[in-house]
Amino acid sequence: MTTIRNPAVAGMFYPGEAGVLRSDVDTMLADAAVAEKPPKAMIVPHAGYIYSGPVAATAYASLRAAHDSISTVVLLGPSHRVYFQGLAAPEADQFATPLGTIPVDQQRIDRLLAACPFVTRHAAAHAREHSLEVHLPFLQAQLDAFALIPLVVGDATPEQVEQAIDYLWGDAGTLIVISSDLSHYHDYATARRLDADTAKTIEALQPERLDGNKACGYLPVSGLLLTARRRGIRPERVDLRNSGDTAGPRDQVVGYGAWVLHETA
Repeated sequence: MTTIRNPAVAGMFYPGEAGVLRSDVDTMLADAAVAEKPPKAMIVPHAGYIYSGPVAATAYASLRAAHDSISTVVLLGPSHRVYFQGLAAPEADQFATPLGTIPVDQQRIDRLLAACPFVTRHAAAHAREHSLEVHLPFLQAQLDAFALIPLVVGDATPEQVEQAIDYLWGDAGTLIVISSDLSHYHDYATARRLDADTAKTIEALQPERLDGNKACGYLPVSGLLLTARRRGIRPERVDLRNSGDTAGPRDQVVGYGAWVLHETA
């Protein structure tokens, strides 16, 4: 029997009605510049769409030319609701949003579990987690058809995340998406200063300088940076803003950044 992970934050983080959701996503993507070359990996924020959606769109717009060539998306984000050790794969066979369902590649997950014992199936880690879910409508809007490998990162090491990413890296048909916001609840000027420093840290491939105060998804980001450093590729910044730039007041803001990574020829 097919099991489905139903949306947990539709109607809260993003519209719950399919037509409105598709229109909002298409509008944000249309407003973003399109890169000439699709990326191999990206770092993208995961807040409510009115706050981080325009920043996320600057990365997702780069997938337009790869709509028919990306067949697998590996999606990693931090756990906000459930404590566990290691990385959590889902038990569900499909992930659903108001735009439809996405198949989970359970066969590749089986192989990942055999290769990386710190990865386990953990349905509760996925049930209410928004850090992965909010990316799915953007992926559905940009890609023709793809399988999903969603991993929630709990109490893990950057090296464990690197090992999982490296195992799943695949060929040009596999996209790696890392979900993370930046600083939380500082005033606008402070957030801009802190996030600018974090952006430089990411671009300098220095994961040892990241922590939870700089990026809530610092562990998945750090794992990607370790992989990128070993493979000789660097993150390219496409956007850096905060909720004071997109929506909301400026006394307590959340920072958002978007980066893309291209494999060297």
